[in-house]
Amino acid sequence: MENSTSLQQQLLEAGVHFGHLKKKWNPKMLPYIFAEKKGIHIIDLNKTVDHLKESAAAIKQIAKSGKKIMFVATKKQAKEIVSECAKRVNMPYATERWLGGMLTNFNTVRKSVKKMQSIEKMLNDGSAESLTKKERLTLSRDKEKMEKVLGGIAQLGRLPAALFLVDIGHENIALSEAKRLGITTFGMVDTNSDPNKVDFAIPANDDATKSIAIITNYIIAAIAEGLAERQASKDEEESEDGHNENETKARRLEAEAQSEAGRGGRSRGASAGGPAGGAPKRRVPGNRRPAGGGTGGGR
Repeated sequence: MENSTSLQQQLLEAGVHFGHLKKKWNPKMLPYIFAEKKGIHIIDLNKTVDHLKESAAAIKQIAKSGKKIMFVATKKQAKEIVSECAKRVNMPYATERWLGGMLTNFNTVRKSVKKMQSIEKMLNDGSAESLTKKERLTLSRDKEKMEKVLGGIAQLGRLPAALFLVDIGHENIALSEAKRLGITTFGMVDTNSDPNKVDFAIPANDDATKSIAIITNYIIAAIAEGLAERQASKDEEESEDGHNENETKARRLEAEAQSEAGRGGRSRGASAGGPAGGAPKRRVPGNRRPAGGGTGGGR
């Protein structure tokens, strides 16, 4: 990843350092505020870089372990950026609206996802052809509505290991559900939020699209690295397993060949016959005397 200087420069150009008006600030953000300029708080980019790197390292390990990180961004300016980024690394996301209970009532949400998938299957495999045009239209509309809200979590079979939130104040329901379930939380925290509410706070402007994009892309790059390392270690294990398997196979074949050779030697010895190991005795029919005595001479 980028070195601190160039990363800091990029964050500066993206406007990550612009906070909210002084009157809207949360006093708990004081350690992350560099100065006040024209009534607006300026975020300390040194702190942003440190926290961003710390968050990226932690999120990379989660991805490397094979667990899922869910992205939550229902703000208008963040929706598209976050959904596109999450799709790149095949991670779940919620960008339309947060369904209450999406985490705490996960089983019910999974049922809705299954329903959506079964409607999709019906429409695709032609089994909906037997329905009337109106019924098919209703099914299509239902699927579209569900796809909009649940499409990002369609492949999520179990609860995610972590949540990445773009604005922790805006996504307070998602945050409280994650906290209740003990799910690790990462979040972009502006000067009007409480950084203590998330496990990993990244002090940054959570309103500007450029700021959201640079932070999210940095996190996505860390996830991609974690996934690549996971795949590399898997391939290594497979090649080792293959090597061990070949060795075992070779040893087994060698043992079989030796045992075959042993059996072959024994069978040759057995077929050699009598004590002297010569050819086996054969009975000659001419030596037998005919019944009734006599010398059996020829005519």
